[in-house]
Amino acid sequence: MKLWSRYHTAHSIDEALHLLNQYDGRAQVLAGGTDLLLDIQQGNHPPIEAMIDISKIPEMTAIFVNDRTVTVGAGVTHSAITAHVDLRHGATCLVESCGVVGGPQVRNVATIGGNVAHALPAADGTLSLVALHARAEVASVSSRAWYDLPDLFLAPGKSIVDPSRQMLTQFTFDLVAPGEGSAFKRIMRPQGVALPILGCAVWVKLDADYQNFADASICLGPVNPTPIRASVIEAALIGQPANEATITAAAQIARHEFFPRTSKYRATAEYRTEMIELLVRQSFELALIRAQTGESIPEGVGA
Repeated sequence: MKLWSRYHTAHSIDEALHLLNQYDGRAQVLAGGTDLLLDIQQGNHPPIEAMIDISKIPEMTAIFVNDRTVTVGAGVTHSAITAHVDLRHGATCLVESCGVVGGPQVRNVATIGGNVAHALPAADGTLSLVALHARAEVASVSSRAWYDLPDLFLAPGKSIVDPSRQMLTQFTFDLVAPGEGSAFKRIMRPQGVALPILGCAVWVKLDADYQNFADASICLGPVNPTPIRASVIEAALIGQPANEATITAAAQIARHEFFPRTSKYRATAEYRTEMIELLVRQSFELALIRAQTGESIPEGVGA
């Protein structure tokens, strides 16, 4: 079965964009390919004339840290994220979420850009980027523009990015400061493919005295058609005492705020609703400890 006719390896963003423009919608960018190649093989993707390999573009496969601001190329693999020292401490939820994607072989080639571009509400790395207030750059041959991450998504599997004419090039967000912490928790089926039943990424900021929540963000999935922040839960924390009682109250709100559907691949709606409260509570409790102590050792991720 012939999947495409021509294959190009781009060595710069401009080269990749000009190749896309040359094929006028008949080409597709390829990074890790762990989702795209399966879609093509299974007949779930329109025919492609040319594949544009972007895995050799230096700026898209690098992580830059400038003070607290980090820039992650869209072609950075999940394994590279989990191994990065600054991210392990300063963006722990992202490291934890990337650390549970597939198996080691998948994480070695799958990219964070692909995770976002696929636009699925259960995408682990995407949930953490949303919780970290990340922004994404979308480039075409004629322009480059930055977007807040939730603004990229239109529906399950659909985003504003046209992969035959545009590219996700990089993400930027701030690493945690003193008094801040993040965490990611996931419930998944242990049999076969480890599909997430639920994932939860959170970030918290304490006030100057470490007594109250000054700010918070949370992204749960899959509970909505697209990855979005849960503003009602955030509002239940902000300005309240930074303690177990506040977190418990917020977790109870979460249980009644979301109505996940039954999925034969994941779990029943009833089970997933029960688990939302637990997952939210555990995630915020861990993020709070990290904010209070300044110590962040990613769970479930090797050193």
